[in-house]
Amino acid sequence: MILLAIDCAASLCAASVYDADADRELGRSVRDLGKGHAEHLMAVIDEALGQAGKAYADLGRIAVSTGPGSFTGVRVAVSAARGFSLALKVPAVGVTTLEALARETRDALGPRRVFAVLDAGREEIHAGLYDETGAVLREPVVLSLTDAAAIAASGPIALVGTAARMVADAAATDKPFGFGPMLATADIGTYARIAAAKTPAERPKPVYLRAPDAKPQAGFVLPREEK
Repeated sequence: MILLAIDCAASLCAASVYDADADRELGRSVRDLGKGHAEHLMAVIDEALGQAGKAYADLGRIAVSTGPGSFTGVRVAVSAARGFSLALKVPAVGVTTLEALARETRDALGPRRVFAVLDAGREEIHAGLYDETGAVLREPVVLSLTDAAAIAASGPIALVGTAARMVADAAATDKPFGFGPMLATADIGTYARIAAAKTPAERPKPVYLRAPDAKPQAGFVLPREEK
C-alpha cells in the first residue's frame, strides 16, 4: 500500500509518500513556513509524489495530522485529506500531534510511558498520556501547568513537546525524566508509519482543544435590510 501523509499542524508544511508493505519512505517535501500552508500544500504534495515517482492514482491511504496545533493549519490539512479521500475513494486516517511525538520518544528511548505536552499559551498545556505500547491513557486535553506537573511527577515517565522542559521544571520530584523532541510536531515519516498501522474508521476530524483566537466582530455587522 502506498500512503500519502500530510502535516500542517505547526510551522511546517510537510508531505511524505510511504510504501507500507516495504516500510520505506519513497519521497518527501518539507517547508518551514510559519503561515500560508493553504497556498503551499498542493505544491509540497506534488514534490513528494514526484520524488517518489508516484501519482495520485497510486495512493491507497491518506494520513493527516489532526492537531492539537495551529487552528488554521490543522483545518487546511484535514480538509485536504478528506477531499483526497473522497476523490480517490481511499480511506483517510487521522493521527494527533501528541501521539506522533510520543511515538518518536518511544522509538528513541525504548518502551515507556510518555507524556506529550505542548505549550498552548495563556498558561495552558495541550497534553496526552500514552503507555509503553502507545495506547492512550489520557486523551488530548487542556491542562494547567500545575496539573500537568502533577501528572509528570506521578511516576516514571518521559516528556516530549514544546512544554516538556516547562513541565519538568514545575514537577516537584527528584525522579529523572527522559525527554523526546521538544518540538510542536513530529517528523512527517512518523505520521505515515502510525497511520499505516491503524485500522481506518471514521473520517479524520481536527483536534481543537479550545476555541480559535479570531472571532467575528459582531459590532461591525450591518443590519439586514427589511423588504
